[in-house]
Amino acid sequence: MALAKISPVLAGLFCLALSVSAQPARPPQQNAPPAPEPSVPTQPDLDRRSQAYFEFTIGRLFEDRYDLTGHAEDANLAIAAYKKAYELDPRASVIGERLAETYAKSQRIREAVIEALEVLKNDPGNLPARRILGRIYLRTAGDLDPDSPPRETLKRALEQYREIVRLDPEDTESALLLARLYRSLKDVQQSEEVLRDLLARQPEQEAAIRQLAQLLIQDDRPGEAVKLLAAVAERSPRPEWLEMLGEARIEAHDFAGAEQSCHRALESRAEDLRARKCLAQALLRQEKFAQALPEYQRLSELEPSEAQHLLRLALIYRRLKMLDKAEESLLRAKQVAPGNLEVIYSEALTYRAQGRFEDAIRVLTDAIAAARATPALANDHGTLAILHEQVGMLYREVENYPAAIQTFQQMRLLGPEEDKRGRELLIDTYRMNKQLDAALEESRRALLASPDDPSVIMTHALLLGEKGEADQGAAMLRKLLRGTAEDFEVQLSLGQVYERSRRFAEAEPAARAAEKLARLPGEREMAWFLLAAIFERQKMYDQAEEFFRKDLKENPFNAPVLNYYGYMLAERGVRLEEAVGYIQRALDDDAYNGAYLDSLGWVYFKLNRLDDAVIALRKAVERSAQDPTIRQHLGEVYLKMGLARQAAVEWEKAREYWRRVLPSEYEPEQVAELERKLETVKRSLAQSKPGEAKQ
Repeated sequence: MALAKISPVLAGLFCLALSVSAQPARPPQQNAPPAPEPSVPTQPDLDRRSQAYFEFTIGRLFEDRYDLTGHAEDANLAIAAYKKAYELDPRASVIGERLAETYAKSQRIREAVIEALEVLKNDPGNLPARRILGRIYLRTAGDLDPDSPPRETLKRALEQYREIVRLDPEDTESALLLARLYRSLKDVQQSEEVLRDLLARQPEQEAAIRQLAQLLIQDDRPGEAVKLLAAVAERSPRPEWLEMLGEARIEAHDFAGAEQSCHRALESRAEDLRARKCLAQALLRQEKFAQALPEYQRLSELEPSEAQHLLRLALIYRRLKMLDKAEESLLRAKQVAPGNLEVIYSEALTYRAQGRFEDAIRVLTDAIAAARATPALANDHGTLAILHEQVGMLYREVENYPAAIQTFQQMRLLGPEEDKRGRELLIDTYRMNKQLDAALEESRRALLASPDDPSVIMTHALLLGEKGEADQGAAMLRKLLRGTAEDFEVQLSLGQVYERSRRFAEAEPAARAAEKLARLPGEREMAWFLLAAIFERQKMYDQAEEFFRKDLKENPFNAPVLNYYGYMLAERGVRLEEAVGYIQRALDDDAYNGAYLDSLGWVYFKLNRLDDAVIALRKAVERSAQDPTIRQHLGEVYLKMGLARQAAVEWEKAREYWRRVLPSEYEPEQVAELERKLETVKRSLAQSKPGEAKQ
């Protein structure tokens, strides 16, 4: 390529520019000695600089051509020219900057880094060189994923951007990158400080607002994110701010507020996908299934290959008792995401909602076999553990405890974490099957393996409470107390140990201590539920009702609370229609739960709706055949229907099952009443004439 000769005037101007650029920028110093007079360049100096300018210009021309063509040869020619220029005038940092930049452009990363570092050695305040280095480190580090582990390259990038922001506080883009780098390296405090400093100078800087809101949510401070975004949305109610506000409110569990924000966003931009997703999620989290349904239907139309929308549709259809529609949605989800674990799990849940427990078990066991046969999944112990856990839970629901025990034993072989979780499930299964000694023995093994693990200690203490050995269990728990906010679980467990041992005077203070320590909604619900149970078991119904109502105000869909509250009212024979409403809502969550069906049958009995009562209680027996209370209730219904012989059969079974219950479950007054009624019916049947014997 022919290049024109450079005029002496241009050469002189460039020499002056290079002379200035060769001096590192320094802030003015007070009382500093006067700077020495610049030396007058000699003719040889001018000639070298003139030639350096010539080579530099050639380098720029080839660099520009490389930008257009992408040809490696152009980059090589540019680099060669810059090197010559740098040899002629090594104090001209601008040449080093272009050389480093060209190395970086042409993917000669190592040389780019060396060159930029060389520039900074001579001129630490050189911003272009720092920016080149920062970009190189970011490029080689890859994506700034907040969940990725800290990497040395990211730390080097952070060092450069920290200096860039210090040298040029007005560089907004670099400040935002610096905040992201701090966040990537898990330094939330420094990231937040950079962003808040930027917003103090530029309150409307939108990228900084977005990044700070994301950081606050990630740091489990969604309330602060809501406050930040609410102020922005009030000033500028654009759809994107309303969407972000809605998403933050979902994280803060303000689902009604999220619904309002996302609805406003959709009013401004009807087909905004992000706003519709936000609104759909807010409705679903409030269990407004009928309103969420059209939103997810529209989302599945807009993104037909997105399995999550179809899974949410299946969930909504299940909860609306539209089980055929749920199956249709799952079939579509299986087509777009074959082998997806969540789809398989949802399919099993749909079968369970239909009462098809064996089909649910089959789906999950087939998934385990398929995963083990697939090389990519055979070593995915987390996935296999989830599948084993769900299968074992289903076996427990159908009271096939040996199969559940075998499944959890298999789960324990998958790895250390899976062994721990499998053992917890195994202990609970032994307990459910009334094998308290086996549960305690397994728990002792867990204690030997992990003597300092708080969860293992709490499990063992609760089992001791089941056995009536409250003092020993409580002593183990008290050693875990630290006098901090982290004592919530320990105090809750302590209350449960005493409650199971019927030592209510000691259970109540522990439960109230847990209530004070509760920070999250779910923790408050657990503490209130325990307090309600403590008072209900002492027949202190007004106090129990106070805590049931607190629970339902916090979470109107808490099925165990709804069931227990409804059952308590039924037992007392008061506000029976209200009790039916509570129990029906619990069954909406779990239609085949034996305890909930028993509660419904019992309240129907109290309402003298005997046909409805017997239907509900027979279903309860199918689900929990060895529950003595259910058998006793069914016997009461049969007796009132005039079926004394059938009542006696149920009461005989109830008496047998009462002998098998855990010590904490034994109700001596209820058993005494059963014995009395059974003997009365048996005498009546024995005294009746053969033709008069009641059926």
